[in-house]
Amino acid sequence: MQHTPQQQPAKKRDFLGFRPLDAAKIIELFDFSLFIKGKRKENASEEPFLPLRQKTVAMIFSKPSLRTRVSFELGIHELGGYSINLDGKSIGMGSRESVEDIARLLSRYNDAIVARLHDHAVIETLAEHATIPVVNALTDLSHPCQVLADAFTLYEKKLWHDEIKIVFVGDGNNVANSWVELAGILPFHFVLACPEGYMPDERLLDEARAAGVSRIDITHDPKEAATDADVLYTDVWTSMGQEDEIEERVKIFSPFQINSTLLRLAKPSAVVMHCMPAHRGQEITAEVMDGAQSIVLDEAENRLHVQKALLVKLLSHDVYRKFHLTHRLMNAAKNIKV
Repeated sequence: MQHTPQQQPAKKRDFLGFRPLDAAKIIELFDFSLFIKGKRKENASEEPFLPLRQKTVAMIFSKPSLRTRVSFELGIHELGGYSINLDGKSIGMGSRESVEDIARLLSRYNDAIVARLHDHAVIETLAEHATIPVVNALTDLSHPCQVLADAFTLYEKKLWHDEIKIVFVGDGNNVANSWVELAGILPFHFVLACPEGYMPDERLLDEARAAGVSRIDITHDPKEAATDADVLYTDVWTSMGQEDEIEERVKIFSPFQINSTLLRLAKPSAVVMHCMPAHRGQEITAEVMDGAQSIVLDEAENRLHVQKALLVKLLSHDVYRKFHLTHRLMNAAKNIKV
């Protein structure tokens, strides 16, 4: 009897950061996000788009959350799936039970894990031992879902191009780290204006610069950075877990506030972004936050659409691949001369 070799299982897909992606895959994800966003606005009588039907996603949250939790939970529901919300402290992540055991157990119950944790090493361990996709919903090192939504927002508004100057004003924190990581894959001009001693992760910065894809500048002069910027971006000066540093950080970061004076140095067409939550009067003034050039709520909304697209890519890759095949064929047909 002829022996038929066993089919190898498909390689597990995780999203812990941007490194597994290339520029073409990111743009593909943005195009699918536009499709997902459009489907949500279609008439309710249309055939429902439920690629995650009967799939469950375990969501582990060891840090407080508003946008991340609501956008993931709602997105999973809208795609036909179910979310199971777990508090990291309640399940004893790494204390009551090992991260390895939690990863193996949740893999038996669920189709994916979304985790918002402190230590980035924990999510790497989770992904290593899980047999289902793991999504980084924030760690102390990075916040790739946020920056994915930010870049998509610029793409959607047709503002993205290879020379776009995106200026991050403030702390070289996890969001800044994800911007640095993205700059190693997708070409643009990234500038970080931060106080001395508040630099981004050195390894991520070295890797991004070594890739030679984007121009990456670090300065301690916010006015120099903001000059001719296309995008002014900021985040809170004090991240979760740094509450005992608030007074010191306010003194150090006060020259790095995005206000009308700094905005006037940017291009007249510049837009203002903030990943939220925002402390009006600290890292950004209310006048700018709520002004005509602010697209803060647009990027916050787009967390929902990009994360839905990401989940389909990870959990229903056939649906994702079919969309892009159809998309390419339609575009090719438009270019055929009759």
